[in-house]
Amino acid sequence: MRTSTTTLRVRYAETDQMGVVYHANYLVWFEVARTDLLRHLGWTYREMEQSGVRLPVIEMQCTYRSPARYDDEIQVRTTGRLLSGVRVEFTYEAVVMPGGISSAVGVTRHAALNVDSRPCRLPDGIREAFL
Repeated sequence: MRTSTTTLRVRYAETDQMGVVYHANYLVWFEVARTDLLRHLGWTYREMEQSGVRLPVIEMQCTYRSPARYDDEIQVRTTGRLLSGVRVEFTYEAVVMPGGISSAVGVTRHAALNVDSRPCRLPDGIREAFL
């Protein structure tokens, strides 16, 4: 399995009235981290879409463990694995640094679709990167 770590800092706009990161922002962070992992493996979303393949989320899960707050440094550790020739899964852990306290964990599953929104094989570069 392939992994990467994305570092970000909680912005004020990402917090709620209690000063805690609003739950939906974790999904945005997971997307940023997923994009970083693909780039780290030598394949960008832009290149994939230009080749005619889309990678929509077909399933997601997020479990919140400990709050993150404004100005916290967050590391999102992302792992990807091939589920089949047309599906891929990413797992995430958002960790508050320093200290390494797990704030949330999540999973997204994706299906490869062509420009007509029909299932298609993942690009060779993606399949090979996750083998």
